[in-house]
Amino acid sequence: MPAPTRTPRSTWIDAGLQALASGGPDAVRVDLLAKQLGVTRGGFYWHFADRQAFLDALLDAWEHRSTDDVLTRVEREGGDAKDKMRRAGMLTFSRELLPVDLAVRDWARRDPAVARRLKRVDNRRMDYLRGLIATFSDEEDVEARAMLAFSLAIGDHFIAADHGRYSRRQVLARAAELVSG
Repeated sequence: MPAPTRTPRSTWIDAGLQALASGGPDAVRVDLLAKQLGVTRGGFYWHFADRQAFLDALLDAWEHRSTDDVLTRVEREGGDAKDKMRRAGMLTFSRELLPVDLAVRDWARRDPAVARRLKRVDNRRMDYLRGLIATFSDEEDVEARAMLAFSLAIGDHFIAADHGRYSRRQVLARAAELVSG
């Protein structure tokens, strides 16, 4: 008889991140994920001591994917500072990562440990952004431009306003031009 196949840790993580993105931390439930994956709860406990360990692993995966993986890819693909800024923003706030990022931001409003993690991630993102902006901007404008660029990337997802005769895409493109000089 062949040994039973365990559901890989990465499968649990991916399912957990999807649940987090769609319903916040309260939606991350072992029973629901096991049912969704078509497996028993036992496989979960092979990889994670408990739900809190799983939530921590989800935050680790989010942090790694949205910083380490993004920055590595941006640097590997190269380009000038403005190209790197655009690529980092597109990857960081991609269709895959954005919903998780927004869920973590909401969660951080209620959980100090998550807020500390979010601050660390945002500081890393801002440090990278500052370094890029410093290559084409006056020193006194670096922090303001970094703040504007980061605020634009995050705030865009919360603003529901119309833009008159301009499309949202046009307005965002122009705003990015203004930030990057």
